[in-house]
Amino acid sequence: MNDAAPAPTPAPAPRKRARVRAPELIGKGGWINTGGKDLKLADFRGRTLILDFWTFCCINCLHVLDELRELEEKHRDTLVIVGVHSPKFVHEADHQAVVDAVERYEVHHPVLDDPELATWKQYAVRAWPTLVVIDPEGYVVAQHAGEGHAHAIERLVEELEVEHGAKGTLRRGDGPYVPPEPAATDLRFPGKAVVLPSGNILVSDSTRHQLVELAADGETVVRRIGDGEFREPQGLALLPGGTSQAGGSGGGKVIVADTVNHALCTYDPETGAIERVAGTGRQWWQGSPTAGPALEVDLSSPWDVAWWQGRVWIAMAGVHQLWTYDPESGTVGVAAGTTNEGLVDGPAAEAWFAQPSGLAATDDRLWIADSETSALRWIDIEGVVHTAVGTGLFDFGHRDGAAGQALLQHPLGVTALPDGSVAVADTYNHALRRYDPASGEVTTLATDLREPSAAVLDGDEIVVVESARHRLTRLRLPEEAVRVEAVAHRTQRAATAVAPGTLRLDVVFQAPAGQKLDTRYGPSTRLLVSSTPPELLATGDGAGTDLFRELELDPAVTEGVLHVSAMAASCDDDPANEYPACHVHQQDWGVPVRVTAEGDSRLALVLAGMDEGE
Repeated sequence: MNDAAPAPTPAPAPRKRARVRAPELIGKGGWINTGGKDLKLADFRGRTLILDFWTFCCINCLHVLDELRELEEKHRDTLVIVGVHSPKFVHEADHQAVVDAVERYEVHHPVLDDPELATWKQYAVRAWPTLVVIDPEGYVVAQHAGEGHAHAIERLVEELEVEHGAKGTLRRGDGPYVPPEPAATDLRFPGKAVVLPSGNILVSDSTRHQLVELAADGETVVRRIGDGEFREPQGLALLPGGTSQAGGSGGGKVIVADTVNHALCTYDPETGAIERVAGTGRQWWQGSPTAGPALEVDLSSPWDVAWWQGRVWIAMAGVHQLWTYDPESGTVGVAAGTTNEGLVDGPAAEAWFAQPSGLAATDDRLWIADSETSALRWIDIEGVVHTAVGTGLFDFGHRDGAAGQALLQHPLGVTALPDGSVAVADTYNHALRRYDPASGEVTTLATDLREPSAAVLDGDEIVVVESARHRLTRLRLPEEAVRVEAVAHRTQRAATAVAPGTLRLDVVFQAPAGQKLDTRYGPSTRLLVSSTPPELLATGDGAGTDLFRELELDPAVTEGVLHVSAMAASCDDDPANEYPACHVHQQDWGVPVRVTAEGDSRLALVLAGMDEGE
């Protein structure tokens, strides 16, 4: 008989993972949220570092900011998140605009302003948002593109804590974040506005998570509405009298796009009552229901609302679609868009949008500010989508004239005018523009605004929501347009050089530790490929279930954009668990390419993991 104690079970060896030395962090805009201190990669040694490559126009980036908040708080003594702001639009290279966005979206970690995309290029990033995980010794150990990765990153952070704690290379303590001084203004980054029957103006005070009722002068605060009910509310619209809302009359009530709560609410100015009428509070993901009882269907970042054709229309920015809410039946459903991001006209079910953010209704049209394509679009009563101004995801600027060649820059709002024309809150051009369907001309009504996000008519005047000046500005509708110097831009992202002929596309996806691809109900991955212009791809476009594809490039087309959308679902790998937790990972890429004999014959896009080649 052996009375000796059994030998202890050895701790499992750390999981072997690829490691690449992380490049230095550089950006001409400097650092935000550090109290004026410039940081280097060495300042994070001993901590796990997550680089969040984002740009403030991007709704998916805003989703990821929210996904990371719990992780950031839970591991704040071993983990530092650094936002690397990498602009798409010219306006986003303005340092003050980045400072504003950091406050607007409550970013509570250091941010490197990289207007020339220097660090983006160093890390070979191809999409917003992208998350790069760097271990406490300064090596890149994982990369994730798109949304839905927080659970996988948390597991990796916990592994790194154990691994580097045992090695003695982990350093605990406070991070380098220094909060800015709070500002005293009545409004803070207001989003949208509506004129109430009383003549007062209701404003969504987005950063303070409230609604604010102002007197008719647009300045005097009458009351603040909401104490924990809203999260970054945006769109507002009056419901017509007689529509039923929870058994009562809808007359005088306001429908509210409660954006970060992924919900619609009603607000009754007479009683002060706030009621959620659509959405579960959870974000919609691929595979979730797209129609049904309003309080049982997930929504995704509703940004604006408008009453048209007997229903509330919703600019569902988070999934690039238009939805509707029917107050009488209490149901919601998709009305237009496929969830693919881009500019495609035609029947509503086949159209593509890109972050629709503003709506305005007339008798026969619903106007749409489609922000990421810098476009003004509309849907007719037959359900067909049209484009008035705009060409796609990568062209923008400030150019008046014939609508076919006019340019906007990330518009967030649209307002129907009495003469049949529409005013466009041309947000990143700091301007109010006008499009006249009768003449087909685009003009500029006002400049020197600061990120106008919406406008409402009040008598003979138009009240503009100047979001980045934290105020409403009242303007007389001018008789003549303002003369502006025309400018045109394309995205700063460098084109990827690819060889003519066959191009191998690989979407890299490695399931998180302890998980596997979910194949219980069929394929768990999806890949959709298209191009601008369509002629770029001779073969290889369309949908499939493999995360790789052979693309044939047309030798007659020398440049363009490959649009790639990928999705993968993974679940806990535990046979004993009858109901494993599952997660959806998804991302859309728009990859500018230049066809040249010196280019690569393989294009790798990392959804999750590390690209280790073929």
